[in-house]
Amino acid sequence: MQCQNAVFPRSNDRQVCYLKSIITRPTISVGDYTIYHDFDNPLEFERHNVLYHYPINPDRLIIGKFCSIAHGAKFLFNGSNHTLKSASTYPFPVMGEAWGLDVPVTEAWDNHGDIVVGNDVWIGFEAVVLAGVTIGDGAIIGARAVVTKDVAPYAIVGGVPAKTIRKRFNDEEILLLERLQWWNWPQDKIKENLDSIRNADFKMLGKLEL
Repeated sequence: MQCQNAVFPRSNDRQVCYLKSIITRPTISVGDYTIYHDFDNPLEFERHNVLYHYPINPDRLIIGKFCSIAHGAKFLFNGSNHTLKSASTYPFPVMGEAWGLDVPVTEAWDNHGDIVVGNDVWIGFEAVVLAGVTIGDGAIIGARAVVTKDVAPYAIVGGVPAKTIRKRFNDEEILLLERLQWWNWPQDKIKENLDSIRNADFKMLGKLEL
């Protein structure tokens, strides 16, 4: 079986990588088997896709296991904000040298917190996720959606700003999946039950929690 510590999960394919294997920043954590696809170079994910993520801020990007992230998806951190507490949106603290200000540059923006992506989340082509957002397990983010608010587990969202389109499954099925947390199973158990997972066989999956 494929080693989760490999960089590329498929032979002769250098457009899809296991994201965990290429992360260097201590403020980014990625779970096992999460993949990122990029038509150019997926190894540049931190530079091209995680933006305004300055070391001066303690904000973190946390991504769960078995997520699928499409080309061009962006995570915009607090440094991309301009404070709304000021009478001006101009970032005077950032330009403090020019204006004789001796204040922390972080006063130029409002901090909304970390970006947290659950497990088994699919983030579509060129979607944008803003600081402070939590995306629940199993959610789907539509292509070019701009996610400004938290997304419920197993919800499908799309648009600008992103809004819920529908749930992937009914409430009972979603609760079962949240209880099972199949992404935390050992690799052998996942492989053994892969047909039930792939075919959304909730009858069989339900037996696994007995």
